[in-house]
Amino acid sequence: MAPVNDYNPTPHIIPEGDNATPLEVVGGDCTATEKLVIVMCGLPGTGKTHIANRLARYVNFFLAMETKIFNVGEYRRELFGAKLPAEFFDHANEECVAKREQACDAALKDLLLFMKQDGVRVGVLDSTNSRRTRRDHIREVLQELKCKVIVLETIFDKEELIEQNISNMFSEDADRDAAFADFKQRRENYKEVYDTVDERDGSYIKITNNQTFVVHNARGYLPQKVVHFVMNLHTLPRVFYLSRHGQSEYNLLGKIGGDAGLTDAGREYARRLADFAHNVIGMEVKKDEETGEETRTPCPARLWTSTLRRTKETAAFIKHDKISTFKWDNGDEVEWIQFQGRARRNLDELYAGVCDGLTYKEIEQQYPEEFKRRQEDKLTYRYPRGESYMDVTLRLETIVLDIERTREPILIVGHQGIHRLLYAYFMGLPREQAPYVSIPLNTVIELIPHAYGCEEKRYLLLSKEEMLKDGQDEPVTSMPVKEKAAAEQVRKDAEKRAHAYSFDVMNPPSF
Repeated sequence: MAPVNDYNPTPHIIPEGDNATPLEVVGGDCTATEKLVIVMCGLPGTGKTHIANRLARYVNFFLAMETKIFNVGEYRRELFGAKLPAEFFDHANEECVAKREQACDAALKDLLLFMKQDGVRVGVLDSTNSRRTRRDHIREVLQELKCKVIVLETIFDKEELIEQNISNMFSEDADRDAAFADFKQRRENYKEVYDTVDERDGSYIKITNNQTFVVHNARGYLPQKVVHFVMNLHTLPRVFYLSRHGQSEYNLLGKIGGDAGLTDAGREYARRLADFAHNVIGMEVKKDEETGEETRTPCPARLWTSTLRRTKETAAFIKHDKISTFKWDNGDEVEWIQFQGRARRNLDELYAGVCDGLTYKEIEQQYPEEFKRRQEDKLTYRYPRGESYMDVTLRLETIVLDIERTREPILIVGHQGIHRLLYAYFMGLPREQAPYVSIPLNTVIELIPHAYGCEEKRYLLLSKEEMLKDGQDEPVTSMPVKEKAAAEQVRKDAEKRAHAYSFDVMNPPSF
């Protein structure tokens, strides 16, 4: 902050102070009173809940706008029970129609109360809303908010996509077939009275088969952010893998930042990661239901690294085999180069500015005030002439959009600070916890996003016992005292969610 002196008696003082956070990650170019309600619409099994959850997560994490989903199905289950047969959704049954309307009105009531709060910006009503009369009723109720309303309709008219989407909703158990058939009948009941969205619904976004997008009268900062995000989203199953680079020379010395190469241990991890990529990430395993026999066939996979030397060296041993026939959505066939490297500046480690190349102890000695400020708020602290976690959040938005739209498995070889933020985003953690997430060396983290969260597995490829020194014991003084307990809880929660694996990558089990 500029000091007051004779030369500058009235300095420009920004509200955020010395560690100014980019506007784009604290609400963007948006007035404090601008609010938006998104009304989901579509037949059962079209990915509405998946889109609603992904969208709410994006707005919360990257735009720092408080967002909440009101799922009418949850209200219905609370009011009338969890397991309702398809007959409950028969529109000829007036009693059941009245009960479903009761659940919708209960959700609408809570949505109104939420949106009237100060600081609240976005609300999502997640339901089929299949009839125009229902959507007209919703719009009439929302009029008192005097906010923007967008109807977001999802459509699947390809039978194979419908079957796949519904199939992904049910676990493998004895009642799966019966539940699957009942759900399809529920869908047919809704289909009989379904009214597709058109201009009479006001502003809307219509998504067909995750391929065709129609946007009508969506104007303003928030609506355009929503449009941009959903056009990069799909509801198909996908998986991606986070790996830090192998141990670098700076890791060994306890230095932060820099552009050092790998140590011998780092190169050994790189070799093991290459085997893991070939045998696990780039391999599809299919099991014959009758014989139990497994077959392995190569599947297209992607590789992203930062532009820094240590990530490129970590990916250097990964093979780039060719898959001769790969078909895009538009029908074009291309020759796919497996794990074709893509170095991305957005994935570079948080830049430590004048502290780049120093140890934490050296920072404490040479820049005691900076060290103290970092202790007080690790999330927003910005290194002199460097970056903060909030700055990195801004440049990771593009990466997240690419992950959301990509359908092939992705291996991302990056850095601790980068993976902390990506992990926090997909695992639903608050941004404040991101700087304390455990992202250890020599470990691959597998993440599988789905409609209700994200599954996680961790694969240890090189243990500490195989390394003389890993240099990754971050000094206690580098962590704010008030955050130690919270950070430890984050670590314990991650251990509960994750399944850790250690195995011979030359003879991997089926995953």
